[in-house]
Amino acid sequence: MAEGAARTATGKTAILLLAHGTPETLDDIPAYLRNVVSGRPMPDHVVAEIRHRYSLIGKSPLTELTMLQGQLLSEKLGLPVYVGMRNWKPYIADVVRQMRTDGVTAAAVICLAPQNSRTSVGLYRRAVFAEAGGALDLDFVEGWADHPQLVKAFAERLVPLRQQLAQETGATVPVLFTAHSVPCRTIQTPQAPTSPTAPAERDKILWPPNNAGLPDPYPVDAKTTARLVAEQAGMDESQWFFAFQSQGQSGGPWIGPTVEDTLTSLSSQGCKAIILQTIGFLCDHVEILYDIDISFRQFAAGLGMRLERTESLNGSPILTEALADLSAQSLGRLALRLADPQAQPVPAGS
Repeated sequence: MAEGAARTATGKTAILLLAHGTPETLDDIPAYLRNVVSGRPMPDHVVAEIRHRYSLIGKSPLTELTMLQGQLLSEKLGLPVYVGMRNWKPYIADVVRQMRTDGVTAAAVICLAPQNSRTSVGLYRRAVFAEAGGALDLDFVEGWADHPQLVKAFAERLVPLRQQLAQETGATVPVLFTAHSVPCRTIQTPQAPTSPTAPAERDKILWPPNNAGLPDPYPVDAKTTARLVAEQAGMDESQWFFAFQSQGQSGGPWIGPTVEDTLTSLSSQGCKAIILQTIGFLCDHVEILYDIDISFRQFAAGLGMRLERTESLNGSPILTEALADLSAQSLGRLALRLADPQAQPVPAGS
């Protein structure tokens, strides 16, 4: 069973799952938001709006569902699975310290954000390696947007709903795939190359390579997942669309198109019903329970459209299979490196 920092390891090898984190109470929201924006001031009206959204859904189940995903993975692999959060408890640093206390010396690290963004996923990576220092051998899975079992898990949720709505409406209902938006600045400017590092330290800290100097892969990764899910569900290109959701309120442009603009465009073309499936989130939380279930659904209704969404993956057995396969590949890379420390590491996904 995965219990975050409280988990006791039974061996030297473990899995570490990383997620965003969510406040436990409404009173935690200001401190949580400061973590999200790395301590930068957050306008009072933004804090008030986020607090309002959380009040409407009661509580975000992100932590509980992520712990469940860790528990299911642990049961499947027979290995200890830890869960660390970037912006709330159990914090990544605390969990990594607990792993070291428990005697873990090697771990596969998987960020529960399948589409790689060097800005956001990179923050998870730095948090893990900063706390691990040289005490843990780690293999960090950079991205898994095209993993076959991930695609299958999303398609399994989508196909029955498409069939149901086709029966109810007498027509094929299009699908709008979404992923979380990010600030434009995070994907526009390639990162500068990292200074050379001694091979041993490079392997511990910088491997897999961060493709410095290349554009951020996030937008392509997100649309790749959407395209593969559509293909798995038997859809052609005329039956699905893509938008970025949940643009931030802290200023500056965020990547689009937005869900609202896309719904407006589809409505103008006569669309009366649509399915929304977010392929960037692996469990229910505020960006689903408020942004989709309340805000987007109300927006669509104002356009005379019916909006339905697919069930989130949450405890999907197929998602567990995907995480188990990623873990096995990652541990395999670790085993090769530990057997021959002088060997060039094998990139994730090879």
